Amino acid sequence: MNLNQVTLAVNDIEEAVAFYKTLGLIQIVADDHYARFAFPDGDASFSVYLDPDKEGLPSRGVVYFEHQELDKWVDELKSKGVQFDHDPIDQSFLWREASLSDPSGNKIKLYWAGENRLNPPWKLG
Repeated sequence: MNLNQVTLAVNDIEEAVAFYKTLGLIQIVADDHYARFAFPDGDASFSVYLDPDKEGLPSRGVVYFEHQELDKWVDELKSKGVQFDHDPIDQSFLWREASLSDPSGNKIKLYWAGENRLNPPWKLG
């Protein structure tokens, strides 16, 4: 089994496309109500769809994007005007992560976990 993609509802498709392209995703599908992106590394995809009923609704999911040079990436995004809820910090679960929201309020975490992503000291079995 493999993860194909994650899809988020957004209020404004053009604003969402611009935001995710700023993060470094590569747009591979465009429509007036849907956009799909590839990543510079790996084979997963990510998409957004226009949901006019989403406006004002809280986001309940969190999407994590991993990057080995997290601090450098965050600095680059800040220089492009991306606003963060918090800068990269070391977490008790052995990941370093920064937090932000997309223009529709979806929670985004940028992180680096290294070996601890799939093999934390408390891993089962």
